[in-house]
Amino acid sequence: MFGDLFEEDGDGFSSSTPGTGVKGRESEPPPPRGKVKLCGIKNQGGTCYLNSLIQTLLFTPEFREELFRLGPDELGCLADKTKPEAKVRVIPLELQRLFSHLLLVDEQTASTTDLTDSFGWTNNEEMGQQDVQELNRILFSAVESSLVGTSGSSLIHRLYHGTLVNQITCKECGNISERQEDFLDLTVSVRGVSGLEEALWNMFVEEEMFEGNNLYRCSRCDQLVRAAKSAKLRKLPPFLTISLLRFNFDFAKCERYKETGSYTFPLEFNLRAFCEQSNWPDSEYSYELFSVIIHKGGCYGGHYHVYIKDIDQLGHWEAPEEEVKIKAKTQRREAKVEERKTESENCVDTEDPLSVLTGILAQEESKCVLVDQLGQKLMNKTGTAWSKKYKKQHGTISKFLQNHPNVFMLVSNGTRVTLKNAVPAATEPSPTEPVRSTSAKSNTEIIEPETAGDTDGCHWFDLNDSTVTAITVKDIEKQFQGKESAYMLFYRKTTMKRPPEAIGNPAYKVPPHLVEMVQEENARVQQRRAEFDASSNSIEVRLHLAPHYHCQNGALHPTAPNEDSIITVTFDRRKTVGDLRLAIYQMQDLWEGDMALTLAKNVPAGLHLYDTLTDDQLSLYSAGVCHGSDLFVWNGREVNGVVVQTGIEWEPVLLTVLRPSAEELGCGDGSGVGDTDGSGLVRSMKGFAGGATLGTVLEALGPQEAFLCQEQSRPGASGGGASGWRVFPPQDMQRTLRELSLKDGDALLLLQPEELDSSIFSLSGDVVTVTTPSDCRWLQVEFCPQSGMKEEEEEEQGKKRSKVSASGNMLLAEVKEKALEELRLQDELSGVECCLRQMDRSGKLLPPVHEHLSVRDAGIRLMTSLYLCPGPVPTATQLFLYFSIGLAPSVGQELEIIVEESLTVKECLKEMLQMARLEGESWHLRRVDWCEEIGEPLMDENASLKEAKVIHGDTLVLVEGRLPPKGYLKLSVRMYMDMIDSSSVPELNHTAESQSIEGLTTEWSGSEMKFIGYVEISEEASLDDLKTQVMTLPALQDVCVPSPAFLRVWQLEGKKLSRILRGNPQTLRKLKLGNGAEVCVQRLMKEEDLGLKDLLLRVQMGVPGEKAYYPSEEFLWDAGRDGTPRGLYAALAFQYGLTPDNLLLAKHLPDKHTWMPISNWVSKRKKKRKAESLQAAPFYLKDGDIIGIKNLLIDNNKEFTTVEDEIGQQRLREEAANLNTRGRTATGECSQDSGSKKSGSTKNRKPEVALSINVGVFR
Repeated sequence: MFGDLFEEDGDGFSSSTPGTGVKGRESEPPPPRGKVKLCGIKNQGGTCYLNSLIQTLLFTPEFREELFRLGPDELGCLADKTKPEAKVRVIPLELQRLFSHLLLVDEQTASTTDLTDSFGWTNNEEMGQQDVQELNRILFSAVESSLVGTSGSSLIHRLYHGTLVNQITCKECGNISERQEDFLDLTVSVRGVSGLEEALWNMFVEEEMFEGNNLYRCSRCDQLVRAAKSAKLRKLPPFLTISLLRFNFDFAKCERYKETGSYTFPLEFNLRAFCEQSNWPDSEYSYELFSVIIHKGGCYGGHYHVYIKDIDQLGHWEAPEEEVKIKAKTQRREAKVEERKTESENCVDTEDPLSVLTGILAQEESKCVLVDQLGQKLMNKTGTAWSKKYKKQHGTISKFLQNHPNVFMLVSNGTRVTLKNAVPAATEPSPTEPVRSTSAKSNTEIIEPETAGDTDGCHWFDLNDSTVTAITVKDIEKQFQGKESAYMLFYRKTTMKRPPEAIGNPAYKVPPHLVEMVQEENARVQQRRAEFDASSNSIEVRLHLAPHYHCQNGALHPTAPNEDSIITVTFDRRKTVGDLRLAIYQMQDLWEGDMALTLAKNVPAGLHLYDTLTDDQLSLYSAGVCHGSDLFVWNGREVNGVVVQTGIEWEPVLLTVLRPSAEELGCGDGSGVGDTDGSGLVRSMKGFAGGATLGTVLEALGPQEAFLCQEQSRPGASGGGASGWRVFPPQDMQRTLRELSLKDGDALLLLQPEELDSSIFSLSGDVVTVTTPSDCRWLQVEFCPQSGMKEEEEEEQGKKRSKVSASGNMLLAEVKEKALEELRLQDELSGVECCLRQMDRSGKLLPPVHEHLSVRDAGIRLMTSLYLCPGPVPTATQLFLYFSIGLAPSVGQELEIIVEESLTVKECLKEMLQMARLEGESWHLRRVDWCEEIGEPLMDENASLKEAKVIHGDTLVLVEGRLPPKGYLKLSVRMYMDMIDSSSVPELNHTAESQSIEGLTTEWSGSEMKFIGYVEISEEASLDDLKTQVMTLPALQDVCVPSPAFLRVWQLEGKKLSRILRGNPQTLRKLKLGNGAEVCVQRLMKEEDLGLKDLLLRVQMGVPGEKAYYPSEEFLWDAGRDGTPRGLYAALAFQYGLTPDNLLLAKHLPDKHTWMPISNWVSKRKKKRKAESLQAAPFYLKDGDIIGIKNLLIDNNKEFTTVEDEIGQQRLREEAANLNTRGRTATGECSQDSGSKKSGSTKNRKPEVALSINVGVFR
């Protein structure tokens, strides 16, 4: 039918949950069934259509049991399928095994690999999605062929085959010519039809007349005569399958498209009106719906899943949380209505019009009154007209109703009024409301808004590949229309009742040999789970014993490095803290007194203690103890006589403290502290608690009158021998180190006031400049033949080092040449590439410096050391990267590689694997964060390293396994700038982001969208959470937004406003926000909570007699009530106090600078044809669209085009002419090549491949 055009989208693949346990999950057993107690089916890549059909057949008990009746004596045995003489009916046997697995094996999902192998399918069929309607016919044909010669040979025919008859009746002689056809499924039209009943009425009730120029030749009359053609159902099958023609072909555009309009279908319906025989019992015509296969997507791609009614009640159904909340809310609302009704009946305050009108509506049986009649009813009740008593204070009665939307609700386009919390009784449909098909209505049950299920106790489930969820009958209504809509319907006769012993019994009628096979499989799975559970819960914990530690620099350090101060134990994380404490007591026989276990972590300053485990009944897992955790064992108070502070607020910060050396101050007599590196400063490492104030640090380091300075980066000061230091102001002395953002490794300069008189230090304002002496402008270059060499080995080989005179403007290439000359290495390193590298405090060589840069531009300080190492020098377009292997990288064991920054992440990964001599494709790259731990993965493998923001010197980690699923989203946020926002947020134009990203102009009155930052948020967060996080952006700190309800969030597509995100409780995943999406927030003057069917339009009234419009205004239209042109006309007419006939509407197309008229005229040629929605073709009305309005009472100009539109159209014509001119000047070869192709870019589609199933010969 459509071949394999249905390429599987992301929703169709079964997701595998990444392991989060302590050890690898390569042998992890399949998880057990969830609380639903039903089994899903794994997707092999594109087999969601097969999964949906298999689940439907499984939940057809009669088909399942007929298949189970066939034993090995008729079907053979799968063990013999490789024997050439054996006739093994593989397809029925694999269906039996799959059905028994889905019914009885305690696994969350089952696999269809064996079944598709029996079909003869290869990877091409399993990865390419097919049409489920075509599969239904081919699978039934394969099953019929496989069962030839068995007692089940008529299985498909008995259950699914029906008969219809086509008749042509001569209007002259009454002769009837008929032709009988068999059918497996009825294919019904969707286009131009409101629902299933109307489609069946057109097929089997309405007659096609042969008359005029289209006459019929009667065999009896032997001449052309008038005749009528009709069709009837002659034989009804037990199971009726209906295929909906959702996909059509547009011959004008020469492309396929999907019908997404509304198409209703009933839960139960009667086929008497469509059958040839009408004298059967009524139950013979009655069918009930039990399966709906749904297609989500377009005609070139999508995903299938199925809604199924659990006939045998095998699953466990629980009402969704939303339904429970709605039911409770409805009960509270009904209670309030009853209470209000009682109060209104007992007492009515005639001075309060709200009380009077509420009492009138509460006493009405229909709960609904015409607005025009409400005034008369009020006068009958109070004896006074509205205009005399209430109009002066409250205005007209219509205005009063509109001003109290929380009490009154206007329905039928404003012609009727009802109480907000009351449910009006059924009234006559208004002219603007759609009318359902009336065919066979007396015998049809339309879907009612139930929440639990059918009255027979059966419930509905959504089986979406591996996922099975409970749904309600109301959810079926959502599949009437849209890109996700019903595609196949399965009905069963209501007379087919299930025996009591089958209810809730999944093993009913399952053959004993299959039950035995399932029991063995369950036993194997349970054993695997028990073994895996024991191994996956074993964790290793490092115990640090307090007697072997002492306090230094605000942290704990081992007393003797050689002493065994750490004990590694293996423990079950499900055991309690008390169990671990008891085990430690038993290991430490000499321990006396209390024992406290505190979570610890190694920080640069040493070992720091955090949370103490006090609850002995808590499991280690719940207490946060995981694989590789550090626990400090002590008495909970002090370590070797020193009180130890615990907690995150006391986490130490290791600072580098610099002081002037004695030699630079002119007192180098040997008694002072000498200059260790010739820079004039002495460095020492000091640790302080992050919660300590800066004043405490100054008190610990020196006298109170000393200056404490922090290094700052200034242009020109990063290299060349000078550095700038900012003096901390007095108010900073009361702030903590954490508040000042001081982190490990930051440098502090401590100066006495008298030390500022030296030539090295100069104070200007609050900045101290440290100048290198003129005779110290040098760089020390040391030859390092092998990286990572120990000091003892270097001393044995003899250190080769030399001071090279240098300045900030000298190129590093010149520095290297000078070093080679002074070290006399020209001959030794002839033909060998060398590079200059720096070394950090830990002894790790830093990336090679770019030799085309100067010393200052490379950020290298004078009087520091460089190392001359073998290895290539990276160019300006190359990156030097470290990389390690595995989830636990260790410093010093990284590999080094130089790659082009234009390489993609995938290509870089390939080169790293080649260098590391690793094989396989299941690898990905992750970053290493600032604390040397595994960070986020590089998600986009097709992005270049530059686009992925990988910079020179970064460390990456090769991790085995495919990329993890995206658990968070990074959203770009813009601010919709109107007149209010632009005046209240002036700082938006001064942020770094907005300077680099220009504002985007919207289509609404030239308003702009300014970039305000990025938001990182989980895809499971709600829309309300997103609004709350956006409010915390720095650019919005001074913007008055009382609550998230005052923000409107737009999604941007192509830098333009696309749609409004609505439904505050909805998750971002359900709102289909992807990583990297752009959103725009708009500040509102009042709270807003848009409904799912509400459309926010911009309407503008035309200026009479001019090609212009008045300023546009927002208009909220409830498209769910009536989404047709007629409904929009009625809503706008009510808004402006006009009649629909006096309006003319058009939609603005800004890209083409034209207007598309919206006609209110409805064709009466075919009464049953339902009016098309404005949200469908050709209007595709969406949020933010501009609607032009012409008031025909005062404006005779029916043209919507403005002067700006005419200018835009002229510009488009000029651009098209320029493109044609360029095309004519192209070469002849290019013209010939392009002439053979269609203009415009077209997407390459896969060729259509027919679906087939291979069946053996059993005749």
